[in-house]
Amino acid sequence: MRQPFLDAGHAVRLAVRAGPGHLAADAAVTLVGAVVPVATVWLLKRALDAISGGGTADAATFAIAGLVAAGLLAATLPSLHTFLQNQVGRAVGRRAQSDLYQATARLGGLARLEDPEFHDRLRMAQSAGRSGPGQVVQGVLGTVQLGITVAGLVAVLAAVSPATAAVTLLGLAPALLAEIRLSRAQAAMIWSISPHERREFFYAELQTSLPAAKEVRLLGLSELFRLRMLDELAEADGQRRRLDARTLRVQFLLGLVSAAVLGAVLVWAVSLRRFSVGDISALVAGIAALQTTLAALVGRVSMVHNALLLYRHFRAVLDAEPDLAVPDEPQAVPPLRSSIEFRDVWFRYSPEQDWVLRGVNLVLPHGAAVGLVGLNGAGKSTMVKLLCRFYDPTRGAILWDGVDLRSLSLSGLRSRIGALFQDYMTYELTAAENIALGDVTASPSPADVEAAAARAGIDPVLRGLPHGYDTMLSKLFAEADGDGVLLSGGQWQRLALARTYLRDRRDLLILDEPSAGLDAEAEHEIHHGLRAHRTGATSLLISHRLGALRDADTIVVLSGGEIAERGRHAQLLAHGGEYARLFRLQADGYRPATEPVA
Repeated sequence: MRQPFLDAGHAVRLAVRAGPGHLAADAAVTLVGAVVPVATVWLLKRALDAISGGGTADAATFAIAGLVAAGLLAATLPSLHTFLQNQVGRAVGRRAQSDLYQATARLGGLARLEDPEFHDRLRMAQSAGRSGPGQVVQGVLGTVQLGITVAGLVAVLAAVSPATAAVTLLGLAPALLAEIRLSRAQAAMIWSISPHERREFFYAELQTSLPAAKEVRLLGLSELFRLRMLDELAEADGQRRRLDARTLRVQFLLGLVSAAVLGAVLVWAVSLRRFSVGDISALVAGIAALQTTLAALVGRVSMVHNALLLYRHFRAVLDAEPDLAVPDEPQAVPPLRSSIEFRDVWFRYSPEQDWVLRGVNLVLPHGAAVGLVGLNGAGKSTMVKLLCRFYDPTRGAILWDGVDLRSLSLSGLRSRIGALFQDYMTYELTAAENIALGDVTASPSPADVEAAAARAGIDPVLRGLPHGYDTMLSKLFAEADGDGVLLSGGQWQRLALARTYLRDRRDLLILDEPSAGLDAEAEHEIHHGLRAHRTGATSLLISHRLGALRDADTIVVLSGGEIAERGRHAQLLAHGGEYARLFRLQADGYRPATEPVA
């Protein structure tokens, strides 16, 4: 029971930090608004009693003036409340989104982002973070307002007839319990349909995605994905429809109970014939106002409860423990002097999956280039993830000059690594921004960006774009027709390489298929430039084109998560093992069909 109060308190504290002035003003308006309906009912009773002979002219004048003032407040306060509510909601939404993405940034690894359940929670947290905290805050203020109004109306009714006030309140408990149960069912339903919504979005995105468009159109997949999207939508809508029907039944029954209570109380009050005109008016207006307010209060409590249940996903992401162990006082990461060592490293992505790496022992000496070879699934990409500390070894350790990576500053470690990943990003930003992202901490100058592009061989292409380096590499976000440009795959690869060149002189350089998709001339040019770039740096080179690794100081062959061979190119060829087999398979593709195999 304490959790909803803790979550509500968290949301209110968030609002106080985000916009204290607007929140205080909104709270004041809320309190005044709570008193207006009560004052209206009481002043109406006083005015009618005075007019009908039960009071003085001054009393009647005071009551009528009060009614006018109450009417003025009733007419103006809603607009002011809406204005302040919007200001608070926007401020809280901005602060909540900032807190949410700061929390996700603290998840230094990839494990949480690859967990489907966490991904669903994160998606709901993103949705709740935009409006959820504001809804909780406004719900709390609204509940307080309606609670004060209910208490005031009950006091007015009790002053006229205590029995009437007691009977009218009897309808509150079942309605409140019913609405809370409905809100819980609503939150459970939203969580239940989240996998269907995730797949619905996936199938919908495939039908309009530019990267998927060629294959979708060529293979005629649009209808298949449309039908699958509709199946997921139908399943989600079915659960929504069942809850809607349940809500309709419950609220219809509550409405009947409310009408019956109102009718019975009024018949009873009139039949007694002992109430004044003011009393009868207070009973009629008070009961009607009380039931309306009670219904609003029940609905508001239900809304707050539902918002808090969704807000819990937001808090769960904020409070999520890092997926990588972080020491209380991490060590600074010194420049690499000796080596990086894999020491008996075992790794699997979850206890239910097979081992990806099995007892890997490997040394990357300072200043040396180590080539990594293996079939798909051999564990090459996993080794890269472990070096960048996106994951930690399940067993064993990776050492930086003899110090376990887990003891080092995570940001300090990554600042000493430069990498070109096989699945590099194509950001829908300008060409200059795409390259400058390689080293945002250094705020690279235009000259630095252009020098990196020149080294990657993409400078002439970027200068020839409609706005040069300031051209948006996107059609979707271009400001005007014709401003955005889409690069080819090879051009994007060169641009990603320029991003790597900008991150110059790092201690460890990781190149994962740096020339995949390039023509033979571009590949030769790229590898020639990379050799110069990695001079003096410790390098890990991964490529399925074994000829690109011939000049590596050491070539390591991975097979089934284990190191099967290691040595220089000539040694491995002479050994006649897996490397020699793969190298000769590739070489065969360049021989005429009549030329015998050596």
